[in-house]
Amino acid sequence: MTEPPGHLRIGIVGAGRVGVALGAALMRVGHHVVAASGVSDASQRRAEQFLPGVPLLPVPEVVADVDLALLTVPDDVLPRLVSGLAETGGWQPGRLVAHTSGAHGLGVLAPAAWAGALPMALHPAMTFVGRPEDVDKIDGVAFGVTAPEPVLPVAEALVLEIGGEPIPIADEFRPLYHAALATGANHLVTLVTEAADLLRRAGVGQPERLLGPLLGAALDNGLRLGDAGLTGPVSRGDADTVRTHLDTLAAHAPETLAGYVAMARRTADRAIASGRLAPEDAERLLDVLAARSNGARA
Repeated sequence: MTEPPGHLRIGIVGAGRVGVALGAALMRVGHHVVAASGVSDASQRRAEQFLPGVPLLPVPEVVADVDLALLTVPDDVLPRLVSGLAETGGWQPGRLVAHTSGAHGLGVLAPAAWAGALPMALHPAMTFVGRPEDVDKIDGVAFGVTAPEPVLPVAEALVLEIGGEPIPIADEFRPLYHAALATGANHLVTLVTEAADLLRRAGVGQPERLLGPLLGAALDNGLRLGDAGLTGPVSRGDADTVRTHLDTLAAHAPETLAGYVAMARRTADRAIASGRLAPEDAERLLDVLAARSNGARA
C-alpha cells in the first residue's frame, strides 16, 4: 500500500483519553469508527462523549472487519494484546494496524505483520486529559511516525488529515525518542510543582503568578537558544549562592535536595560543555555539589 487511503472503517482498541480523541478527530475528517473497546465506567463515558453511536464490543470483534485497527492501550498491555490476537487469528492480511505508544516501535506489532497486516506507530507528542478540547489540541501536534517504507505515506497521510505534523522516527530510535519526550514533559511537571511547593513554604499564596512568566520565558529561551539560554547561579558558577540553596533546602524541604543537586550538576555540565562556564570557575561549585551528594554539609 503506497497511496493514502480513502475513508476507512476503524476499530479502536482502548477507549482511553488518546483513543477517543484520535477517534473523534478521524471521524471529523470523514473516516468511520465502527467499533471500540472499553470495559471501565470511565471508558464507557468517554466513548459516549467522544464517539457517540459507536458500539463498545469485545476486542476480537473490534478488529474483525476494519481497514484500520487503532491500538491505544497502555504500553505494558500492548505486547500481550498483539500476540493474543495473532494466536486467535485476529489479524488479516492487508489491514492497517497502528499503535499510539511512544515507547514501542514496530517490533511490538511483529505478530500482526507476520499475519500480513501493515504496521504503523503513530505517537502524538501531546498530553490528553479526557476533555472535549483534546480533539482540537491535535491540530498542529507533532506525531512520531514509524512505519515500513511502503506504508509510511499512509501513516503520514493519516496524521496530516487530522491536522497533525508527522515526524519520521527510525524504529531503532523509538525508545530514545520517548525518553526525550518524558524528560521534557514529565520531568517538567515535577519541576514546576516542586518550585510551586517551595514558594508556598516561603509564604507565597499564588506561586503561579511568579512562576508563569518566569518559566514561560525560560522555556522559550531553551527552545530558541539551547544552552545559550542558561541563566542562574549554577551557570554563573556562584558557589556561595548554591551552598545557601542547599542548606536552606536541607532545613526546609529535605525531600527536594537530591533533585536539586542532580539538576544543578547536569546544568553545570552543560554550561561547561557549551563554554558558558569555565572549568576553573566551576571547580568550587562542583565541590559544593559533590560534598552534598556524599552526605556532607556543603
